[in-house]
Amino acid sequence: MKHPQKTAEQVRAEMRHAGLSLAEWARTHKVSYSLAHEVLSGRCKGHRGAAHDIAVLLGLKAGQLRRKARKAKAATA
Repeated sequence: MKHPQKTAEQVRAEMRHAGLSLAEWARTHKVSYSLAHEVLSGRCKGHRGAAHDIAVLLGLKAGQLRRKARKAKAATA
């Protein structure tokens, strides 16, 4: 099932509602906090590599995770 894409503000609101900081989210998903911050703020578009994976994990864009990111996500589930 495809999930609709979210705006950065929707992602921030969901994190606030859950009481989750971006740093906690990044640790949980084993990604760089600074890169997650860049993607969420819009400074990095998330077209390739780890930035793409972060954008997909945050729900900012549709797409597939790279193989390495899928393994990390499966390990945390």
